[in-house]
Amino acid sequence: MENKNFMKKVVIIGGGYAGIYALRELTKNKNIKITLIDKQTFHNLQPEVYDLIANKSNFADVTIDLTTLCLGFNHNYLEFKNLKVNNIDKVNQKIYTEELETVEYDYLIVAAGARTFFPPSIDGLNIAHDLKKLQWAMYFKQCFENQLFKKVQNEAKKCDGTHIVVVGAGLSGVEVAAEMAYNSKKIFQRGNFSCDNLKISIISSSVTILPGLSPKLISMSHARLKSLGINVITNTKLTKCENDFAYLSNGTKINYSFLIFTGGIEASKFDEESNIQTNTRGQIIVNEYLQTKEYENIFAIGDIAQIQNNKAEIMPPNVTIARITGTIAGKNILNMINNKKLLKCDPKLEGILIALGGKYAVGDLYGILQVKGILAYIIKKYVFSSYREPLLKLIKIGYSRLKKQ
Repeated sequence: MENKNFMKKVVIIGGGYAGIYALRELTKNKNIKITLIDKQTFHNLQPEVYDLIANKSNFADVTIDLTTLCLGFNHNYLEFKNLKVNNIDKVNQKIYTEELETVEYDYLIVAAGARTFFPPSIDGLNIAHDLKKLQWAMYFKQCFENQLFKKVQNEAKKCDGTHIVVVGAGLSGVEVAAEMAYNSKKIFQRGNFSCDNLKISIISSSVTILPGLSPKLISMSHARLKSLGINVITNTKLTKCENDFAYLSNGTKINYSFLIFTGGIEASKFDEESNIQTNTRGQIIVNEYLQTKEYENIFAIGDIAQIQNNKAEIMPPNVTIARITGTIAGKNILNMINNKKLLKCDPKLEGILIALGGKYAVGDLYGILQVKGILAYIIKKYVFSSYREPLLKLIKIGYSRLKKQ
């Protein structure tokens, strides 16, 4: 076993999907020092947050505790630090944090993810709910259910309408609109409440929902939204929010009870003095080995990186890309330590599965097979389970080790 003082130090910033996949690779080498840094204490299983909102799961189902996860890897030189990164001294290879703790590294993986982008040109948008953040998703859930309860309380006197407006009709917007519509109908049916005038609208700035996906997938998804009673507005932009009204580019305005914005993402801010090249969305530009252009010992993966295939096509940020880039970055750092050839990253999308309320989903697998209904839902749940179950085994081991300390 190597002396700890002479071990190579590898730091991962970000405990999301990409960071966890990188960690799984790095822990195969028991003679390096690994530090995982995240400003949160948990790994947020983002695709399942909409199940939380729809009462199909709870907080524990959509989070993985990072402390117990790291203990579960049974790696003597792995630790988790709950810190917020302020800036990085890339010359001296030091990370400075808000908590005034300094973390040194030989190799660095930036996997800090992305956040919802709120265009400053849209007045009043700061009041919209951001469901990418788990705490805001939980807050929205509480507010929504409280309003439904008040509606039932007052139904004998008046039946006020509830209108949820979802701005952005990409994957996140479509999934949350469908889950909300399905769940709300189930609540009203289960209680036989007389006041059930809930309305959900989804607004797309493109000519269709789910821009960039196959026409067949768009058609199946659109049909499902319509069957759930969702009002689909396309080729229209949000221009202003004021006094519970959403003003649209087509000249109309919509009164809303809740406004959810899913209109785009930007890279998370993690380095106040970064001299690393980024694109217009703040994503880090990387080479074919996932290294930054400026520093070969710094890698960027997942949503925070601009990932390209060997045709120079920019890949959309999703869990598949997080898995591929995280795995390759982890392998490449181990290869650098062992003076081996680096692996090139040429990601290929294996397909897409979209949850559309209840046990219904639609999907496109490898571009050759389209599925819908409960079959697509089962496939989606299986894919998620294949990621989550190994992590649950690790945190069970980690929890056991924690109790013995």
